[in-house]
Amino acid sequence: MLVRALAHARWQETTTLRTFIQHPVCTRNLTSGTDGSAEKRPSAKATPDELTVLPFLQHPLGVKEKPSPVLKTWADTREELMNQETRLAQREHLVKEATKGYFTDLNATRRHGGKTWIAPNVMIREDKALYFPNIVGSSLDTKSKKHTSSMCEGRISVISMLSTRMSEIHVNGFTTPTNERYLSNPLYQYVQINLQENLLKSFLVSLFLSSIAKSVPQELHPTYLVSSQNMEFVREHLGMVNKHIGYVYLVDDNLKVRWAGCADAKVEETNALEQCTGVLLSRLDKKRSAKAPR
Repeated sequence: MLVRALAHARWQETTTLRTFIQHPVCTRNLTSGTDGSAEKRPSAKATPDELTVLPFLQHPLGVKEKPSPVLKTWADTREELMNQETRLAQREHLVKEATKGYFTDLNATRRHGGKTWIAPNVMIREDKALYFPNIVGSSLDTKSKKHTSSMCEGRISVISMLSTRMSEIHVNGFTTPTNERYLSNPLYQYVQINLQENLLKSFLVSLFLSSIAKSVPQELHPTYLVSSQNMEFVREHLGMVNKHIGYVYLVDDNLKVRWAGCADAKVEETNALEQCTGVLLSRLDKKRSAKAPR
């Protein structure tokens, strides 16, 4: 029965992806995100959602406190639970989630492919940027637990959040040119986080780890994490409002989110990620050179 349930869940995800790709609006978006020249085809009158102009990212993404790989003590947890501001924020979030329909996220993919904002052309200022939270996951190479706060500190990292096959298509549109240019740079790394908060899907992914390993280049196995961490109260801080689409973050050596993109990548967004990554790498290289003993 369990195997049948897992197979059915896998079939449902494949069907959802096929429906998404075959949808006229999404097909057009996916095509324009790769080479910028979508094939013109006759279509019905545009809906108000299609005519809506998406805004640029309006505020920095991330959390206020610098993350740490050290687990919280009971005293830290108690202090957090006693904080009235934190409790009110969590209560407000839970009420908001409770009013959402089961298919809200899936239906949102029919509008701009689930995209809710356009990535900026420039980086977020360091003094305004917030921190990328610590996420724990098992690496694809050794299956050992790793913390993103330990992995990313002192390096320039592009972090991709994956949850579905659809999200993999999204993040590849953002990261392929950047990885081709900078993966050979020792100061750069590409981190992929396969996040499955649903217990059934998490178990399903664990069964297919061998097939995932075959689809991921060998050199990226150490930085590919499979995680089931609960992200409930940090999703909105990271702009991760839709569980079906992919998200990409450019994180500097101090663990701050300096740039972010979501869903289907536009040509200018892909170029912006590549340029911003190059700027951060250049700055980090100069910083290390200045500190090096002469």
